[in-house]
Amino acid sequence: MVWLARLELVKASEKRVEVRLRGEDHTMANLIVKLAIRKPHVTYAAYRIDHPLVDDPVVVIATDGTVSPIDVLENVLNEIVKLCDEFKEKFEKTASKG
Repeated sequence: MVWLARLELVKASEKRVEVRLRGEDHTMANLIVKLAIRKPHVTYAAYRIDHPLVDDPVVVIATDGTVSPIDVLENVLNEIVKLCDEFKEKFEKTASKG
């Protein structure tokens, strides 16, 4: 995953993780949050942008402690890559028919 290098760990504990998405905006942060909140044992998922002109979004994921929030984040990121690959494959298949 190329853009994983742009993740910056802000805080981490057994039940909560905060990561800054360097160079990203609402789009990626919102996608991560929307997928994370659907996962079992996730109690909270949101993001914040402290100042819209100068700050990168910080994604916050909290769990009930039965799963690691970092594992949830990793699963979500892998799911995003899978969704992108599926979209690309279907798009290329459809484009080649045209």
